[in-house]
Amino acid sequence: MISKEELIKQISSDKNILIVQDLDGVCIPLVKDPLDRIINIDYIMAAKKLKGIFNVLTNGEHGGYRGVNKLIENAIEGEEYINSQGIYLPGLAAGGIQLQDSKGKISTPGITNKEINFLKEVPIYMKDLLLDKLKEVLPELSDNKIKYITDSSILDTELSPTINMNSLFDLEGMNLDLIKQIQDKVYNLMEELLLISVQKGFKDNFFLHIAPNLGNKNGKELLKYATINDKGTTDIQFMIKGAIKESGLLVLINNYIENRTGKFPFGRDFNVLQAPKDISSLAKLCLDRVSIRDMPTLFGIGDTVTSTKDHTKNTYLRGGSDRGFLTLIQELGKLYNKDNRVLIVDSSYGEVDRPSMKSSLYDGITDKEDVLKFDYVFLDGTDEYINWFINLSKKIQNV
Repeated sequence: MISKEELIKQISSDKNILIVQDLDGVCIPLVKDPLDRIINIDYIMAAKKLKGIFNVLTNGEHGGYRGVNKLIENAIEGEEYINSQGIYLPGLAAGGIQLQDSKGKISTPGITNKEINFLKEVPIYMKDLLLDKLKEVLPELSDNKIKYITDSSILDTELSPTINMNSLFDLEGMNLDLIKQIQDKVYNLMEELLLISVQKGFKDNFFLHIAPNLGNKNGKELLKYATINDKGTTDIQFMIKGAIKESGLLVLINNYIENRTGKFPFGRDFNVLQAPKDISSLAKLCLDRVSIRDMPTLFGIGDTVTSTKDHTKNTYLRGGSDRGFLTLIQELGKLYNKDNRVLIVDSSYGEVDRPSMKSSLYDGITDKEDVLKFDYVFLDGTDEYINWFINLSKKIQNV
């Protein structure tokens, strides 16, 4: 693996570079209740110094009371000051459909008002369905307790309403079998929501994003069931179909190249809904539209990559919400002969149980046969990454 110092040297000496970074688990420690998240002020100011070469790419959201913008406003008092100074984190959220600049201007290219209005209704459906499911699995709990747990488990985000199961997993008396039952019940609930969307006139507009997951089969992401050492899937998001990070990567490349050259290689109005959905097609589109001269060197930073052995078939189930865009970054490096880098942050230090990367085997994260290779792993988690990121911003500022 390359060293942290060599990474900073490479970035600071490259005049055509784009850094694409996930948020939760990378620069924000994972917590059981997303409303308890805290973002580091020094990290925010470091990101500001990297303006033009840095973008976020997250399944979370920018706006709303649950968004990352609110975390920034909590850390730095004065929304007007944050806006005028361009301190918001630029890039894509909600899997790639919510675009924001550093002054907090948000747009949702390709999304209809009809879709947005339905997404506002989804948390209401979620609440009714989850109440019923929990009564089936946890009949000993009082109605008041179930209502409280239901309310705390539903994340009413604007474009990706989510059920977060962390508070359910922490209930007294919870065991592995019950956790798996809850994971099944919540997944079935979300499948019912897809059927409701069809009844409302949406033929194929939405999909379920499962985090963490074990990859994709027949167009559906696979649950990662809990084990003794790993809670597995904790969140299921109801999202616009096509809102996947690897497609979002092309949107960021498109905007980056336009900012440098004045021309959009994929078109001015290009968005994730127009992009191909698989790695090879996305890479081919780049080769068709982006010259070697214009393609930036790409640095991708994430934390959610999974690999679990299926002993019945002697194969691996590989997934994770960051796997796609990191794999595409790696592939584009090969195709364009660029020293693209894939960096991973060990997010097991937060409140959410995840496999640790302290073991050199990376059990549950990757395997020897995995095509995705890590150029550097921040074994000490978000603190180590943030310190490196701040040092990088200082170096860039002095170049």
